[in-house]
Amino acid sequence: MKTTLRTDITIKDICDGFVYNELEGKGLFGLSGALTIQPEYQRNYIYADGKRDVAVISSILKGYPLGLIYFNKVNATALEVLDGQQRITSFGRYVTNKFAVKDEHGMEQYFSGIAADKQAKILEAKLLIYECEGTESEIKEWFRTINIAGVPLNNQELLNAVYSGPFVTLGKAEFSNSQNANIQKWSAYISGSANRQEFLECALDWVSKGNIGNYMSSHRKDTDITELKNYFTSVIDWVSSVFSDVESEMRGLEWGRLYELYHKQGYDTKKVSEQVKKLYGDPYVKNRKGVFEYILGGAVDTKLLDVRVFDEATKKSVYTNQTAEAEKKGVSNCSHCAIGHDANKAKIWKLADMDADHVDAWSKGGATDIKNCELLCKTHNRAKGNR
Repeated sequence: MKTTLRTDITIKDICDGFVYNELEGKGLFGLSGALTIQPEYQRNYIYADGKRDVAVISSILKGYPLGLIYFNKVNATALEVLDGQQRITSFGRYVTNKFAVKDEHGMEQYFSGIAADKQAKILEAKLLIYECEGTESEIKEWFRTINIAGVPLNNQELLNAVYSGPFVTLGKAEFSNSQNANIQKWSAYISGSANRQEFLECALDWVSKGNIGNYMSSHRKDTDITELKNYFTSVIDWVSSVFSDVESEMRGLEWGRLYELYHKQGYDTKKVSEQVKKLYGDPYVKNRKGVFEYILGGAVDTKLLDVRVFDEATKKSVYTNQTAEAEKKGVSNCSHCAIGHDANKAKIWKLADMDADHVDAWSKGGATDIKNCELLCKTHNRAKGNR
């Protein structure tokens, strides 16, 4: 790959014809239209947080260097940003009055309102830019590895770069657009940010059953994302139809996996709602995130709920009484060993070798109190389950 250092391009040059579209994925442009600031393989703009974007402007005003910027030379008249998109978009947005920066007196100032000398300092600042020329694979590999400044690319952003094409462009327009009216609904079940590609990553993970890279590779040239959208919508609609109440613990669960396992089963929405409320009100349930899979699976796997175990004082008390009774009878202090026929029939186990268990299983209504506690040797307790 060939690189050429450019030191003649100023911020004013970049901002000539700067276009910033709030609808992510539509492209950002500068250099009188010759520079594509957000190629399809680039992530969305994420500096608009009132901190990082402001820091870029503050650095320029203080005369600090912004670091190297890389352009890909597409042809004799067209360039695209390879690295530096966030910084370029920040000063472009400021120069076009999209946000304000506090001055030395703490007053919010848009670009058009700051002193002429400050405007000139920003516009005349020269940038250090490398123009790169190479094959698509060389450019993509370079894009994957550079991390000059700012926030590192996450996995999905890297995959978007590697498999850029019409499919990624359409996927980003649907799932990475923070203006999409469906984002609020999706956010009840999906963690992360549309800007950082987490919604797109989730949709791809669900439809590909976890093989995102393979799926993106095979669909890279597709000009239709109907399968992706339909599958994603099916999962979301299924979740919202089974669970009528939206709880914060639903966010980020493996709904794609749960959909595959349980969507062919029928559920009574009213009964499901009652189960959720009951489990949420149960003081013994420590893991509320497990409530939903527990219900979908028929309320069997209590490990999902991390049901509160007996405290040490209870275990010691039960152990003392249980052991004293066993020694009187000449049998093991593990009731399951005591009815056996092996060498452990009369063995007195140490407390450290025993586990506390519910006599009546918690899942069948047994309480976590001393009256419903027994100690079993570790082998028998782990074999017992919820029987």
